[in-house]
Amino acid sequence: MKLEITERNKYKVSSRLKQIIEDKMKKLDKYFDKDASAKIVCSKNGKQEKLEITVKVDGLLYRSEVVSDNMYNNIDFALPKLEKQIVRNSEKLKEKRKTRKIKEMVTEPYEFLEEEPEDLPAIFKKKTFDLDPMLVDDARYAIERLGHDFFVFLNAETGKINIIYRRKDTKFGLIDLKY
Repeated sequence: MKLEITERNKYKVSSRLKQIIEDKMKKLDKYFDKDASAKIVCSKNGKQEKLEITVKVDGLLYRSEVVSDNMYNNIDFALPKLEKQIVRNSEKLKEKRKTRKIKEMVTEPYEFLEEEPEDLPAIFKKKTFDLDPMLVDDARYAIERLGHDFFVFLNAETGKINIIYRRKDTKFGLIDLKY
């Protein structure tokens, strides 16, 4: 697994911490092929230290975020969360494969593809709206005005579709799509 360790907000990753992260992340190699990559972000906010781990493999994302007063404790809390997500997802995939094989034996393939996935909720509501070009600040005001957690808009500066969202810390995040 490829690791990318990033430091943010004046947090410095010591060589000892880097080695511990690398050693503990190797335990997850048993779940992935060599093409998996992990991004580890270590940051500091006041006295709190935050560890974010995002593992990307075959188009799937596994993410864990832990905040405490000690980065070494964060590692011990974040990795079991990731492992639980990975195991749960692999079990779901195995179950789907079994179900698919059984249904393929019983039904025609086109009938199976028309069915809704069992573990996902159905789409409850569908909205259609026009994307008018606007600046990021205008989108920020729109999300406030509407009282939503996110807002999709056409960025007037780049000509691309962007998503602005409200983070848990009440700040805003911007997703710039690549297409």
